[in-house]
Amino acid sequence: MQSKPRTIDGYLAVLSKDKRAALQKLRQAIRAAVPSAEECISYQLPAFRLDGKFLVAFGAAANHCAFYPGTVVEDHKNELKDYDISKGTIRFQANNPLPASLVRKLVKARIAKSASRGKRTIKN
Repeated sequence: MQSKPRTIDGYLAVLSKDKRAALQKLRQAIRAAVPSAEECISYQLPAFRLDGKFLVAFGAAANHCAFYPGTVVEDHKNELKDYDISKGTIRFQANNPLPASLVRKLVKARIAKSASRGKRTIKN
């Protein structure tokens, strides 16, 4: 990236076609899981906020794409066995994107985990 992106569309615009398509699908799945979330750029990555607080982020690197749903990665590691995971991060290839149903599940789990800590709630 040559300059700091100001919007998710700006971030995606400079990516290769395959990474842009994979991350656009990820973006749509996040939006489907939590339509009230606000799109933003956080730490130069596309992200979503809920009630003004960070929810999840995603991005592209030289050799992979990544989704950052936080600590719920550990809770769902069996479902993520086909992906490269680490604390709070799921790395995947653009030609093997995360299924939308799994993304929605992870986002909902992230919201539930935050709500159980008394940080926020969501209305659907």
